[in-house]
Amino acid sequence: MKDRKPLQKKIVNALLGSLILLGACQSQPDSIKPVRQSITESVYASGVIVSENQYEVFATVSGIVDEVFADEGAAVDIGSPLLSIANDAQQLMADNAELSAVFNALSLNRGKLDEAKSLADLMKSQLENDSSLLERQKRLWAQNIGSKVELEQRALAFERSKNNYASAQEQRKELERQLSYLSRQARNNLLISNKNTGDYLVKSKIKGRVYQMNLTEGEMVTPQIPLGIIGDDEKYLLEMQIDEYDIVAIQLGMPVLVVLNSYRDSVFDAVVSKINPIMNIQSKTFTVEAEFVRPPSVLYPNISFEANVVISTKKDALLVPRNYVLNDSIVVNEAGERLIVKTGLKDYKMVEIRSGIDANEALILPGQ
Repeated sequence: MKDRKPLQKKIVNALLGSLILLGACQSQPDSIKPVRQSITESVYASGVIVSENQYEVFATVSGIVDEVFADEGAAVDIGSPLLSIANDAQQLMADNAELSAVFNALSLNRGKLDEAKSLADLMKSQLENDSSLLERQKRLWAQNIGSKVELEQRALAFERSKNNYASAQEQRKELERQLSYLSRQARNNLLISNKNTGDYLVKSKIKGRVYQMNLTEGEMVTPQIPLGIIGDDEKYLLEMQIDEYDIVAIQLGMPVLVVLNSYRDSVFDAVVSKINPIMNIQSKTFTVEAEFVRPPSVLYPNISFEANVVISTKKDALLVPRNYVLNDSIVVNEAGERLIVKTGLKDYKMVEIRSGIDANEALILPGQ
């Protein structure tokens, strides 16, 4: 029998060699090379559709809903009544204010002013007469005619008439001021009463559509309870939330790519139209509005959407996967050397390399 030990030794050596070769191949890290293609940097956002000028309707008084004039879906104009609140007591107060305004109207109290003027005119005539008699008595006294007592009596009569005339003038002026005051006060009270009465009739502030009406007849109304929602029925806005880390990159006029949950298979173009300059403390986000370039044919408030605000786009850029770049500034080549690069645009997968390497540089993942 032949000795099998040399053959077994050869087989073992061959297997060991294969394992070493396989291990050597597996120890070589995967490498990639940069590619040239377009890249778009964008900021993710989510939000809801709102009607332009959309607002919640509130009453300024409390009471019971008397009648609802507009249901959901109703078209309204500026000043269109939405609902009325029972106001019997307020209506009585308004009637009293109107009666007071009529009673104190200056035109209806002209007779009192005329009477006061007549009295002042009478006092003026009396003053002129007493003045004439006093001057006559003085001339007689200068001619030693009459007595000093008669002169003093004429002087006293003149002073009395002068005081009476001054008093009559003052009374006339005071009566005129008082009547004017009462008239204006009554008119203002009537305006206030009418304003308060008008508060019991809730009206639309815009031309649009009633999207929601929360109360029905007989329910209680307070200024804290929203009565409904009204907005424009022709123009809609995209109201989205942007994270505080991304808000500094957002500018007016930037394009927005929108996917509505009601139109999952379509992408709509929009443009940033407004940036609210205060952050929501709870969510750490800013509210940004955008307008459709060409809106869908059918829209409703509160439809949710996802969007990407396009920050910048570049064609034929030199790109590598983002996980191949360490700290946005370092890549590692096949030889394990760390190379400093300058990065540019980024999306969620790729990053632009502006300088530091070219398209022929083979790279490995940092840490391999």
